[in-house]
Amino acid sequence: MGKRGKKNYSRGRPAGRGGQRTNAQELDKHNEKYERYYNILQLVPEDEREAFWASLRQELPNSFRFAGSKGHALTVQQHLIERYIPEIIKVEFDGDFVAPPAPISWYPEHLAWSMTTPKNVVRKFPPFASFQKFLVSESTVGNITRQEIVSMIPPLLMDIKPGMTVLDLCAAPGSKSAQLIEMVHGGEEARVRKVVRRIAQQEGRELSPDGMEIEAEKDQAATEEDGADDGRSTGLLIANDKDYKRAHMLVHQMKRLNSPNLIVTNHDATLFPSIKIPGRKNAYLKFDRILADVPCCGDGTARKNLNVWKDWLPGNAIGLHPMQSRILVRALQMLKPGGRVVYSTCSMNPVENEAVVASAIDRCGGLEKVAVIDCSSELPGLKRVPGLSNWKVMDKSARIWNSWDEVEKVKAEGDSGSAGKGVDGLLESMFAPATAEGVPPIPLHLCMRVYPHLQDTGGFFITVLEKRSEIRTRPESEPKNGNGANGKPAIISVVKEIESRTQKGESTDNLTTLEEIAPTKVDENNDTGEGNEPPVVRQNQPLSEPEAIPKTEGKRVLEEEEASETPAKRIRLEPEEAAAPQHKEHWPLPPSMDMESTVTRNGSTLEAGNGTKQNSRQPHEEPFKYLDPYHTELQSIYSFYELSDSFPRDRFMVRNATGEPVKAIYYTSALAKQILVENEGKGMRFVHCGVKMFVKQDAQGRNTCRWRIQSEGLPIIEQWVGENRIVRLYKKSTLRKLLIEMFPHIGQEGWKRLGEIGERVRDISMGCCVLRIETSDDEDEDGFKERIVLPLWRSMWSLNLMLPKEERKAMLLRIYNDDSPLVDNSKDKLKEVRTHVGSSSSPPTPAGQTDEPDTMILENEIEDPDSHIHPEEATTVVAALEPGASETKALQDEDRMLGNAQQKADDTKEVAPGVTDEDDAFNKTV
Repeated sequence: MGKRGKKNYSRGRPAGRGGQRTNAQELDKHNEKYERYYNILQLVPEDEREAFWASLRQELPNSFRFAGSKGHALTVQQHLIERYIPEIIKVEFDGDFVAPPAPISWYPEHLAWSMTTPKNVVRKFPPFASFQKFLVSESTVGNITRQEIVSMIPPLLMDIKPGMTVLDLCAAPGSKSAQLIEMVHGGEEARVRKVVRRIAQQEGRELSPDGMEIEAEKDQAATEEDGADDGRSTGLLIANDKDYKRAHMLVHQMKRLNSPNLIVTNHDATLFPSIKIPGRKNAYLKFDRILADVPCCGDGTARKNLNVWKDWLPGNAIGLHPMQSRILVRALQMLKPGGRVVYSTCSMNPVENEAVVASAIDRCGGLEKVAVIDCSSELPGLKRVPGLSNWKVMDKSARIWNSWDEVEKVKAEGDSGSAGKGVDGLLESMFAPATAEGVPPIPLHLCMRVYPHLQDTGGFFITVLEKRSEIRTRPESEPKNGNGANGKPAIISVVKEIESRTQKGESTDNLTTLEEIAPTKVDENNDTGEGNEPPVVRQNQPLSEPEAIPKTEGKRVLEEEEASETPAKRIRLEPEEAAAPQHKEHWPLPPSMDMESTVTRNGSTLEAGNGTKQNSRQPHEEPFKYLDPYHTELQSIYSFYELSDSFPRDRFMVRNATGEPVKAIYYTSALAKQILVENEGKGMRFVHCGVKMFVKQDAQGRNTCRWRIQSEGLPIIEQWVGENRIVRLYKKSTLRKLLIEMFPHIGQEGWKRLGEIGERVRDISMGCCVLRIETSDDEDEDGFKERIVLPLWRSMWSLNLMLPKEERKAMLLRIYNDDSPLVDNSKDKLKEVRTHVGSSSSPPTPAGQTDEPDTMILENEIEDPDSHIHPEEATTVVAALEPGASETKALQDEDRMLGNAQQKADDTKEVAPGVTDEDDAFNKTV
């Protein structure tokens, strides 16, 4: 996509390019147009104006949120409260006690916190260093997410209930989507435990006691029923982003939450395609809740996005307004009657806020069809102000306009001087709506505005809309009064009048004809073959060459992001924004129509999603292929893990064209499967769906199941696994040993060093098993209050927790406050094997030859996580390289080397090429 201009537009991210940030000490935090416009609008009372601007010039406090299920988030939060806060409150600086991190009062369960401590204090005192280490550790594994306070508000106002279908239209980088998927799964753990308890009694299975994380969700599970799928959530979240690279960063963020109820798509939000669902011929998915957190100029983020002060221009909002309106209208089209759309921006400009809301309501049929919801009683403790009902508009030349009538007057006079400058980009929908007699005004005061000085946050705007009935939107190009710019009736009005009179049998003689409104004009100086003729003439001409579909005027493309920065929602604008796209009639296909992925037209292959040629630079996405429940590989998995018949077996899939399980098997929810299957090859660009449930593992022994349970899929399936693959652990001391020591030896009575689980892991057959860490009595200091489940691999001579190193370290710090280095037994043994191979006595090597290549082949094949070397082959090679070595010794060596290779694979994060996420590593200064 091409780029024009040099302005950047974002939501809460620095607008500078190439990863450059403006130095707060060097920047003059003043912008005459920015300050003048908002002072004229009187956003705040006169006595608050000084505090408002002073707050915008201050650094934004650090804020974070405990993520994941409610029960687990409360458990992690408890470690902060009990371990770190008591030490921080003892710190004194300049004779005063330092303010500790504090919970945000209006956030449910106090799971969001903020911290205002200056950086120079944080760097100076050890308690803050420990606290920082805790934040970084938990952020790495996804238990804590760094998020601006005001950004947390929109999901909380969506009122999501179990079983709802939810759409996030502009989702990247994913912090709000993470909140949404947590709500989709609300109370799920407690509901599933209730069902499992009943089934366990029927099947004679042993059931573990509930932990504190289950107790925390029981109240929610009791009041919000979703029992159609044995307690599993039947809801769905579709998270969408227009930019492919940002969509993959969204996947990276969301994979931490391990949800089978998530689909990530890559579409333009203004033309988000309708999603086919099974049923009648034209059955399409309608959503219960939609979040439209649209790209905006981001001037409410001036506290962290310092470039706002030097780059803010009134044309930013003017250029974005049409796109924002289209996104909101499209959201209302896809909403169920009775559903909610939450529209939000981090802009304070009414052109991007109240004007967009009013315009969308007007186009969708008025207040009879769409209502503004009063949320003033929601989130007690959150300070907010009502939305604006009247406002002025600043054009690109910084002139203030009071109304659309003023603009039309200047346009009618044809003034090309200073008075007429900048008006070309202005639209009627940017101004406060005029109220007709007898028509109630749109209650824009029910919108919410959050200002920086109210609670030390950024600036933000939120509106909650409810769809009362099905809508038929007015075309964007049709003016409100039904008349065209020349004062004549609009074509659509005449067509409707003709239809009405024809049906009634009335005469149409006195009606204005279509030819009078839009006469067909042909330039006599231009030949019709040159493309200058009107559409009515051109469409009757034979086309000898493929006709290129022109780019929509005013098309915006997202800024290419540097790898050193978190990709931000930046939009590049054309110099002049057209009021409506100039598409050829009936092409591209309307978003509400079923679309094929590609359409051949005059010899050219076009993508039906946006009417442009297929982007050859967009990476190929592997298809989603569901497995037959009776597939031989699945049958071996069912048998090995003694999987309960109650667990659904028709939701496993792979991501390759062959449809055969090669490396990984994924699991999705039932609704996600229906959508993926029904929309295959119909224009939907699916980027991600499913939780990785099983991964193929090299293993010794022909009877060992080579499919191990992946850690991200374990919470979904572990309660349905048979007792023969379960290992139970009760003591913290035992778990600590497994976390610190990788590949502990269990052969030759090494199992005795593993205490309570020693005999069990000695006797259990090789392969993957489930380590259940059970709760103990409150009096037991060496016991657990929270139930934990981890994947464990039992090989011939060793044992290993199948966890990435960062997760091991995070658990050590969280449970034991221990940051001891990990001990990798496999490396020492591997080094010993390699030394032995290199020094073993052997016949002299002929000149010009060496044994080194054979040794390197072995090492590379065994260490490479993608290697498919067969275990029996590896055993043969190792035995051959060690003259006189017994088969047992060879198997021990191979066991450790294969384990080391798998640990490398577990430690490797799956990230889209070129994507980095600064939220992965918490702010290094705090």
